[in-house]
Amino acid sequence: MVGIIGAVRDIERLRQIVLVLIRHGFGEVVDRAGLGRYLRRTSLPPQAANESTLELEGKLTDVHRVSLAERVRLVLQDLGPSFVKLGQILSTRPDILPPDVIAELKKLQDRVPPVLYADLEAELTAELGAPISEVFESLDEVPLASASVAQVHRARLRVGERVDDVVLKIQRPNIRDTVERDIELLFILARALERSIPEARIYAPVGLVSEFERAITDELDFNREADHAERFARAFVGDPGVKFPVVYREVSRKKALALEFLRGVKLSDALAHGHSGERLAKNLLHALFKQIFEDGFFHGDPHPGNLIILGPIDAPVIGFIDLGLVGRLSPELRDRTVDLMVAAARQDGRGIADALYSIGTPTKRIDRARYEAEVTVLAEKYLGKPLKEIQLSALIRDIVTGAMKYGLEIPPEFLMLGRTLMTVEGVGKSLYPDLDVYSEAMPFFTRLLKARYSPERLGADALRAMSKLSDTATGLPAKIDDLLADLQSGNLTIRTTDASIVGASELLGRRVFSGFTVSALVIGGSLLIHGSSAPTPGYVMLASAGVWIVGHIVRVALAARRIARIAREG
Repeated sequence: MVGIIGAVRDIERLRQIVLVLIRHGFGEVVDRAGLGRYLRRTSLPPQAANESTLELEGKLTDVHRVSLAERVRLVLQDLGPSFVKLGQILSTRPDILPPDVIAELKKLQDRVPPVLYADLEAELTAELGAPISEVFESLDEVPLASASVAQVHRARLRVGERVDDVVLKIQRPNIRDTVERDIELLFILARALERSIPEARIYAPVGLVSEFERAITDELDFNREADHAERFARAFVGDPGVKFPVVYREVSRKKALALEFLRGVKLSDALAHGHSGERLAKNLLHALFKQIFEDGFFHGDPHPGNLIILGPIDAPVIGFIDLGLVGRLSPELRDRTVDLMVAAARQDGRGIADALYSIGTPTKRIDRARYEAEVTVLAEKYLGKPLKEIQLSALIRDIVTGAMKYGLEIPPEFLMLGRTLMTVEGVGKSLYPDLDVYSEAMPFFTRLLKARYSPERLGADALRAMSKLSDTATGLPAKIDDLLADLQSGNLTIRTTDASIVGASELLGRRVFSGFTVSALVIGGSLLIHGSSAPTPGYVMLASAGVWIVGHIVRVALAARRIARIAREG
């Protein structure tokens, strides 16, 4: 902890954090991490010390009556907006936090006290570059909602000759400075925990703070949310059942965002207004599955408060709002996720283990046999059930936990996907308890699998792979020629005490040569089989590229044999 105090810009805020930790029963953590020095008094008071000595507001939490998980939530809640947002992000990490803590963190909603309109007015005027009255016909001073980063006000915007109803999202004054200050302190606390409390390292405190920093930084720039809204709208052009708010770019800035006001009812109230729970649940699933598995760009927090039901009862439209938090999946991760879901649908435990292994990144040498057995055992309690009875959220949570146990690091993108699927499954089943999530998802998986193995996709993938291989194959013969010249001139010496290495080199050359010769024959045979119709450009390009690559590989294989021969003779 030496030198840390000098690096902290706001000792008083850090002291406040320490006091809140003590108030809620984490005095031992404060003591072990060496954080007691940040108190005004040099000695850390015991848990039962006088409250005036601790300078705490309110009573100490009774650790015997309040669970650890609840005390974690209370700490974050008491420390304000930045820490509330941190708790919301941590609630998406069932891979490292236990279920009881996740359940408590999910209770952290953006129910922070609103900022007075008078405190927002000057900043909004500066952001707009004009008096508010010149831009808006009216602006309600009472907010519709108040969150940790911003609050939302209803307004009427002048657009040429008309006036549109909009919602205006206004960033809290000085929130960026507050967040940056809290992130700095969080990194200090996280490093102190990892250094002083070894058992805390399993939760990767520094990594969690880094993830929080990325997420909160994105949310502080409303231009990003505007981009998200427009991208979603483009993806659903022509789909009358899904709606995203229009962005009013002319009055949207980094700290202020004007969006179309969606007139409708909250999803939680839709059933009371006569809507069909079954239809709404299935429509919601289809909209999210398209975002996830077809577009690879999805709403990261589809809870009921972010879903508005528009339109008549016989033709409902699902409106998505609050688009600051989104998830992204690369095409490769989408493919692996589909493999995982299909394996679960086929009740293939080993297939689940293989798909999850390809999704993750090993952080150490993994015993594949034990890993596969662990995942298979975890999955068996779900796979014996009919698809409609499988609880997707529990399945994902358990198999990810099993993977982490064996040192398989799961990417954050997949974890966000898992959290989104858990949320939408819960929302869907609250609307329609008999919802069969897998049956609704299977048509998406089937289409994606067909597309993956189509001639066009295979041809494109093969050409991409051959392009990478050609770069290597083109440069490799020249490098081998240089190596041969060094060997023949005596400038390079190969020493080995194992005669099998020479034989292995010759074997490598023979196998490479044979393998690519067979590949060329397979390509040619495929073209002959395809010869009943005119070859497509993709097949012609594939064949040409294959022949060209094989030519280079033959040179590499022959050169490898020459190296082995020179090594044997020299």
